[in-house]
Amino acid sequence: MESRNRPHRTEAATTRSGTGTEPRWMPRPDGGRPDGRACAHTRTPFPEPAPLSEVCLPCAARGRHQIGLRHCLTCGHVGCSDSSPGAHASAHFEDSGHPVVRSLAPGEEWAWCYADQVYLDPSPGGRPAPAASLEPESVWDYPRPPALREDGRVVRVECAGHVVAETRQAVQVLETSHPPVFYVPPSDVATDLLRPAATAPTWCEWKGEATYWDVLVEDDRRSSAAWSYPAPAPGYERIAGFLAFYPGRMDCCTVGDQVVGAQRGDFYGGWITAEVRGPFKGAPGTGMW
Repeated sequence: MESRNRPHRTEAATTRSGTGTEPRWMPRPDGGRPDGRACAHTRTPFPEPAPLSEVCLPCAARGRHQIGLRHCLTCGHVGCSDSSPGAHASAHFEDSGHPVVRSLAPGEEWAWCYADQVYLDPSPGGRPAPAASLEPESVWDYPRPPALREDGRVVRVECAGHVVAETRQAVQVLETSHPPVFYVPPSDVATDLLRPAATAPTWCEWKGEATYWDVLVEDDRRSSAAWSYPAPAPGYERIAGFLAFYPGRMDCCTVGDQVVGAQRGDFYGGWITAEVRGPFKGAPGTGMW
């Protein structure tokens, strides 16, 4: 069983099934549990996100032995199983809420749902396909000062059943060691759902002063869930007034058909997809990167 008795996020991450109508997974007959619990997360994203690494990066950085690699089917994160001292796959679920991981052991085709605590096997009607094969970009190839890049795909942000933002005019900010941050023009944001945040402005040495915004949907308030640069420094005028959202504070963020994972830490707001690989700044011990 792939979960230890320790606290984790109770909300389940939103996943999208992509093409096809059949669930891609089904619980084992006994679910690996005596109560035969069902699973609400059998429709994982398609195509599957590519693994972001070939090893468990925290274990590799510490020279630790890794037992049983697990591949997150929401964002592509790779972590070691609970049989390893680090249990980084479980830690990723606790940080992100992404529920389903797949075994990366050769010849194994099974998955585990952390949210419902159940083993999953491939569904006959929606057999999982191999992960995407495109080589992801290394965030260590991104420049500093950061670069800007236009993105014409559909970028969507959802919160409490509402679409907070949806655009084909996003601008990525690419900075060394960080996943891309997606900035959305205010014309494509439901600005009536934004409220000034109590968080004090912060200063970026490259982009200037950032202002923070709460997202308020009826009585559901997500504090400091977005930020913007009203008057950015020279070179970054393109994103003046654009809004960036913390994916970990929203219910679901997508780029095209990909569900976004959140960069670790409370300050950085990078969007992790199968198109990028780390290691990423934000985890404990990376503050000086």
